[in-house]
Amino acid sequence: MVDFERDAGAVADADDFDTLWANGAALNASLNGLSPGDSFVVPNKTFYLMGGIIAKGLRSVTIIIDGTLYFGLKSENLLTDAAALQRYRSEWPRSHGGESVLQCLQFDDANGLALTSNGTGVLEGAGAKWWGVPGVGYLLRVERRPQLIRIERGTSLLVERLYLHNSPYWTFYCVGCVGLEVRHSSIDARRTQKDAHGLIDLTAFNTDGFDVTGRNIWIHDCTVWNQDDCFDVKDGTENVLIENIEASGLGLTIGSISGSTVRNVTFRNARMHRTDKGIYMKFRGAGLVADVTYENIVIEEPTGYAIWVGPAQQSDSRQICAAHPCSLCWPELPGSQCAAPAGAQYVNITLRNISVLSPTRSPGVLLANESSPMRNVVFEDVVVTNPGSRPFGDAFYKCENVQGVATGTTHPVPPCFEDRTERALRRRAMSHAQ
Repeated sequence: MVDFERDAGAVADADDFDTLWANGAALNASLNGLSPGDSFVVPNKTFYLMGGIIAKGLRSVTIIIDGTLYFGLKSENLLTDAAALQRYRSEWPRSHGGESVLQCLQFDDANGLALTSNGTGVLEGAGAKWWGVPGVGYLLRVERRPQLIRIERGTSLLVERLYLHNSPYWTFYCVGCVGLEVRHSSIDARRTQKDAHGLIDLTAFNTDGFDVTGRNIWIHDCTVWNQDDCFDVKDGTENVLIENIEASGLGLTIGSISGSTVRNVTFRNARMHRTDKGIYMKFRGAGLVADVTYENIVIEEPTGYAIWVGPAQQSDSRQICAAHPCSLCWPELPGSQCAAPAGAQYVNITLRNISVLSPTRSPGVLLANESSPMRNVVFEDVVVTNPGSRPFGDAFYKCENVQGVATGTTHPVPPCFEDRTERALRRRAMSHAQ
């Protein structure tokens, strides 16, 4: 077993710049020196370090994080140490071109890798140092910020018992991974400790939770509180089960999808407390999303849309109300645009046993392009209690170009669905009896 402090010479509890660079170099060298069957342990202390850690080609290696890897300076603060902040961001490792920042911790081509802890391992992203002043920071840096953990082309992976805090950008991204299990881990990214996603917290943009592409992926018994997609299945992914979770942010998400197929995805057994969005499926271009189930989900007091199946509501520029393809300002801002992409197809989508409690807004949006309508969308026991009236009033949903059916106790029924609910069947039976 290789010990980060004893064997690699890492220094705990010191946060000067020399220590940051030395600890980063020690971690980089140690990880890349591991052989099949090795274990590497971060002892139960705090180690401040620079990012840009890239471990390549690990085979059957176990990394045990019993302490904290802190990517930043504990004394660094926008108000009291602006010079240290500027130096920290300017010295952060970048690619050869100088524009793209490297990730905090990246694994390339790992097979049989386990990231684990004997207790709870902490990765601290010190995100506020990259988010900057609310709103202004995004205009300055946009998405030029590091991800906390990125895994490229991994196979047979286990991630467990980790706490990932305040990532500067996406928190956990597994790209092209085959055979991934994530369990008993949590993500937290927020500016305040408020029990809600207010305007200040939401300016911690792009703090995605668990993002995945690939196949044969199982995420379970995890929690996320963040300001973007909580659990997100991205392009070209199949065979995903995400279950027994808590999430609050911008939703249990598929997307945004463009130019690929996503198939066989299930989200189940979820609680979403005071989330912004709830169930969120989104296209930014053409593609296919098929055979998707959301079931046994409670969405408590959402402030955004509890159910959104349609175009991605996002801006990929400094123009916050730009429609890429659906504006964040739609439909409240007159003239804002929301268009479903041509060739974006949803097929075989089931929402079952969904409870939405006292949403602030209308329940949701179901929006497809006329050239590629949604097919076989089923709402079974989708019940919204005390739905908000803004912005869709008595219609409850914005619902266009959807071939949908509502069954069981679903209420209210989206206006473009066929109503086969128990209530409708009773009405029809009474009418026939008369």
